[in-house]
Amino acid sequence: MNLNLSNDTAVITGGASGIGKSIAKLFAANGSSVVLVDRDSKVKETAIEIDSEHDGQVVPITSDVTDFPELQTVAEFTKQTFGGCDHLVCAAGVGSGKYGFPFWNLDPADWQNVLQVNLMGTVNAVQALVPLMIEAKRGTILFLSSVAGQIGSQTDPPYSAAKAAVINFAHCAAKDLAPYDIRVNTICPGMIKTPLNRSVWEAWNTRQPGSAKKSYEDWAAEKIKNIAPLNRWQDPEDVAAMAVFLASPLAKNITGQTINVDGGQVMHS
Repeated sequence: MNLNLSNDTAVITGGASGIGKSIAKLFAANGSSVVLVDRDSKVKETAIEIDSEHDGQVVPITSDVTDFPELQTVAEFTKQTFGGCDHLVCAAGVGSGKYGFPFWNLDPADWQNVLQVNLMGTVNAVQALVPLMIEAKRGTILFLSSVAGQIGSQTDPPYSAAKAAVINFAHCAAKDLAPYDIRVNTICPGMIKTPLNRSVWEAWNTRQPGSAKKSYEDWAAEKIKNIAPLNRWQDPEDVAAMAVFLASPLAKNITGQTINVDGGQVMHS
């Protein structure tokens, strides 16, 4: 199926690994140029890997989403190099690295970095890149939230709260940007084997007495069985498939939506 994304340019934050990397690969596979943004220097290796597999031009930029001036520089580079930005994907995210049940196991200081990266990192990226889309009077923006942002997961309250705020910001942005034909949507992944998911297990496991400790595989298998009707992992590629669909003209009437790729974990009537 032709998604009509060739000759487009996508800027992807958090693109060095995990879901962001998979989304970048699929944009490139559909002929888009990709600007990969990540504070991890691994972003350069990722760009070389994707560029070697696909025809799309992939450019890495080492930048921190919590630094707004740095993202303004990314926007200027994108404009000068590719003429503009057609798609923005905000995939940068972190957890607190601590097990938060009950929430007072965490100190208020444990919230700061999580909110800065997940929420303000998203705000910074949109604020920096959206002027290019407004000028062009077209574009798409995708936020990566989480099912934790919908159900108030007690595992990591700062992460849940930040991801809930991302969903709400998407609604605000979708309304503000609709007159410019810019669509804004959110994907909420479920259980995916990423470093972030593994860190949740590690934080939980360190709090357990010896007899209650579990391997990552056993913990994850039990959790999936309990919460996901399809009883299977989701893959980064599953999220990427939804991401490029939402960026494509096939989704031209979809905006302000929160779409779960979670094996049925969260269902709405």
